[in-house]
Amino acid sequence: MSTTLVTQRKPSEQKWYLIDAEGQILGRLAVKIANILRGRNKPIYTAHCDTGDYVVVINAEKIKVTGQKEQDKTYATYSGYQSGLHVRNLHELRERHPELILMNAVRGMMPKNNLSRFMLKKLRICVGKEHPYKAQSPIALEI
Repeated sequence: MSTTLVTQRKPSEQKWYLIDAEGQILGRLAVKIANILRGRNKPIYTAHCDTGDYVVVINAEKIKVTGQKEQDKTYATYSGYQSGLHVRNLHELRERHPELILMNAVRGMMPKNNLSRFMLKKLRICVGKEHPYKAQSPIALEI
């Protein structure tokens, strides 16, 4: 029996999935999103190729964290200038940019190579219930 490897995937084979993040735990949801983006839920998964699908996440502001992470977990960004380090905790980031919380969690679970940048472009995070991707008719996933 021989194994076939995927060298390149056609865009027509990519599906769109819709995930509602309301009440979901941050880390557990990020793992499932990362696996869909990489294509690990498919039998044609190949590590060196982008075999994943598109993921649209709604209600990103209603994601849950456990323990004291709301006050203790910090996110740091650096502008490159002197004293350009900005450190915010999860509560402050949830008020300003709630989509960045899930984006950073998924980015941390992707492989550390050039291919992950292309995979992360297929992740669309929306605040609220409405999303502009109705034309792609995403398949709703229950997690």
